Amino acid sequence: MPRHYFVHPTANVSPDATIGAKTQIWQHCQIREGAVLGEHCILGKGVYIDARVQIGNRVKIQNYVSVYEGVTLEDGVFCGPHCVFTNDRQPRAINVDGSLKRAQDWTITPTRVCMGASIGANATIVCGVTIGRWAMVGAGAVVTQDVPAYGLVYGNPARLHGFVCPCGAKLIPQEREKGATAGEQPMICPRCGAVIMISAASLPSGEREAGE
Repeated sequence: MPRHYFVHPTANVSPDATIGAKTQIWQHCQIREGAVLGEHCILGKGVYIDARVQIGNRVKIQNYVSVYEGVTLEDGVFCGPHCVFTNDRQPRAINVDGSLKRAQDWTITPTRVCMGASIGANATIVCGVTIGRWAMVGAGAVVTQDVPAYGLVYGNPARLHGFVCPCGAKLIPQEREKGATAGEQPMICPRCGAVIMISAASLPSGEREAGE
């Protein structure tokens, strides 16, 4: 039966992985057992997908990204070159008695990257966080806490530096109209003109107080 996806001859794909139609898996990738990749995904050279990782449709994962067990990437996520996910908050190679740790000796801490979010090159995503829809993580960032929807974060540790449109441009805050929902802050995109409503709870405390 012909495959409906592409696997480069140098890639190693477990027969127990599930691969969606028209997905492309390029040189030296490794896809472990139980991993699920959706349709129209692109995995660049040297990508590692651990066991039971869940990946949605139209996800782009650039060269040498490692996605470890416990990570979920929703539809349309972008992972820049060499970014890495973790899945253990207190990693050790051995137990206190000196014996090598086995799978049952540690607990996976899950991580979720929501639809349309982008992660920059060389960023590190510490396990246990959720990166919201259409958020953007800057190159080299170390993400240690949740990122709100549309949030722009960078630095070590990563901090919130504004919000971005789905097209990628940084949003500009707008004045609320009378009668507008108090829990939302309207922001406009200078590139495409889209108006995005940002949850007031996502704003830094000073901006939240000024807008209320």
